[in-house]
Amino acid sequence: MGGAASYAYELTKRYPEFSLTRRGADTGTLRVDLSWRMRTELGGSSHRKLNAWRHPLELFKPAEIQGHTQGLANVDFDLGCLYELTNGTKGVVQPLGGLTGDFGDPPYIKLSGDDRFGTASGEQMYINLDNKDEIKRLLIFVYIYDGVAAFSRANVVITLVTSDGKHVEIGLTDPPDQAHSCAVVLIEHEADGALVARRQVKYTYGFQSEIDHLYGWGMSWARGRKAGRA
Repeated sequence: MGGAASYAYELTKRYPEFSLTRRGADTGTLRVDLSWRMRTELGGSSHRKLNAWRHPLELFKPAEIQGHTQGLANVDFDLGCLYELTNGTKGVVQPLGGLTGDFGDPPYIKLSGDDRFGTASGEQMYINLDNKDEIKRLLIFVYIYDGVAAFSRANVVITLVTSDGKHVEIGLTDPPDQAHSCAVVLIEHEADGALVARRQVKYTYGFQSEIDHLYGWGMSWARGRKAGRA
């Protein structure tokens, strides 16, 4: 689960919950980071050694770039969030359709960045917990907008970074081969007012509408496009 000194926590099947309220982390800005790297076993260690012998510069390429050269450059993992406010308002924040949200006004969620190459910076989302009393529940999810279904060929991690520096990591483990979306973590207000994050890591073979159906959001969906794409 991580130690107090490191301020690092991991949500797993055995330890699936993190109480933001009990940890004193339910105010200020909650940052949500998405990062991924293609698995090195795509080429295998022996393949890499052989390739490095033939092409020495390959040794200096990071793992995600090596993966891209093997036909996965078009993989595009995206970060999204379904939200429900206490006044009944429901919606989604995501790159698709340019629905990047608003930090200072409802839904108090802002998406920044759309990284299509899995670099360390990845995509980030900012949640304004100073308005937490207006938030009923948030569902952070990851989906593949473009390219092959590659969850099983990548190490994908969502990290919650609290205003006081705690890091809560959720790895997208045990993905099925053809999954296109994954509901990662659900942040909810409990009956006693506590704000709790719970690991989900539930995969679907479809996209946002299937995640909606799985969690009963009850929204209407239509096919959309990313801003700037034809």
